[in-house]
Amino acid sequence: METKLDINRHPCFNAEVKGECGRVHLPVAPKCNILCNYCNRKYDCVNESRPGVSSAVLSPHQAVSYMEQVLAKEPRITVAGIAGPGDPFANPRETMKTIRLVRERFPEILLCLASNGLGLLPHLEELAELQVSHVTITVNAVDPEIGQKIYAWVRDGKVIHRGLEAAELLLRRQLEAITELKSLGMTVKVNTIVIPGVNDLHVAAVARRMASLKVDVLNLMPVYPNADTTFAEVAEPAPAQMTALRDKASRFLPQMRHCTRCRADAVGLLGADRTEEMRGCLSACARLVPGSDAKPYVAVATKEGVLVNLHLGEAESFQVWGQNGQGYKLVAERPAPPPGAGAQRWWDLAEVLKDCRAVLVSAVGDTPRTILEECGIQPLEMGGFIEQGLHAVYQGGSLEALKGRRGGLARGCSGPGSRRGCDA
Repeated sequence: METKLDINRHPCFNAEVKGECGRVHLPVAPKCNILCNYCNRKYDCVNESRPGVSSAVLSPHQAVSYMEQVLAKEPRITVAGIAGPGDPFANPRETMKTIRLVRERFPEILLCLASNGLGLLPHLEELAELQVSHVTITVNAVDPEIGQKIYAWVRDGKVIHRGLEAAELLLRRQLEAITELKSLGMTVKVNTIVIPGVNDLHVAAVARRMASLKVDVLNLMPVYPNADTTFAEVAEPAPAQMTALRDKASRFLPQMRHCTRCRADAVGLLGADRTEEMRGCLSACARLVPGSDAKPYVAVATKEGVLVNLHLGEAESFQVWGQNGQGYKLVAERPAPPPGAGAQRWWDLAEVLKDCRAVLVSAVGDTPRTILEECGIQPLEMGGFIEQGLHAVYQGGSLEALKGRRGGLARGCSGPGSRRGCDA
């Protein structure tokens, strides 16, 4: 029997319940399909509170374990959302699997998503079936001439668009997505990042167009200046300017005036955030591998036995490593199944590596990832020294700083890097 959900218990859409209803963001979507000129996503930076930032990235099963622990400590959570740290539909497999698992395990929880809207349309029917009740789309311009100043590129599948063409494609998908979401009865919020000198005089036009699409609420958010971005030197709008813009936009749509610019791993009440308190729990869940007690080893795709530097499909053999006191030892080297057997190759590989909890690779495709995960083997993408990857698996270090790298650990608080990470 379908659970009746009280959609008014979402604190971002209903300010009256923000003191009694909380939210948890599940950071399962690290990739992004657009690059905004204000975006610099530092995955593991703990000192900032803004969208696009997370201390860890979870797998769908890890997200469910995290949910269980969060609800045990904060029973006032009424909403589970996916808001990155990239875009949910640049990571559709992880996003949809997480939503399915959460709906099954927590039928009373409201589900929401925050997206740029580019890749949303193919998943609308399933989202409706899973009772996703609230969706936020970020629409920064309804004029592509303005939009092209905001987006460096837009990636549709494997094709990267730039300039006016990119802005036109993104806007078209956004308008189609919002129209379809409303036709399915979902509550839709639009976020607009206010960038002085770029789209601040365009806000009323955005509000007017969104009202014509029956959007429920508009959230004007001041741009957050980030180093190493095109808009790094653009000043954050003053509170008085934001108030004036919201008042002007309110002629067309209700305004969200209580936004806290949540991180992609935010948890707690809007006015009593517990993200920092739950950071240890999040990190522990990010290290969790189902059935790891029965799988003592880690497989590695390597050319020379020093670095993780082979795609899963390139490896003719895999080194198998285990713990040895405070260090690690090479246990065996096992041949990979030969190519040419389609998906069966990955089922055969799962059998070869059946006592391994994880496999370290430079990259992995969706089909082998899905098959290996079903067999309890977690594919982990990284670059750099094998020992660093083993430390991340066994001791709880972070792999985010190693993704896409060929050398040592990243410095500072930056994860895979904003531009490189968005295109991962």
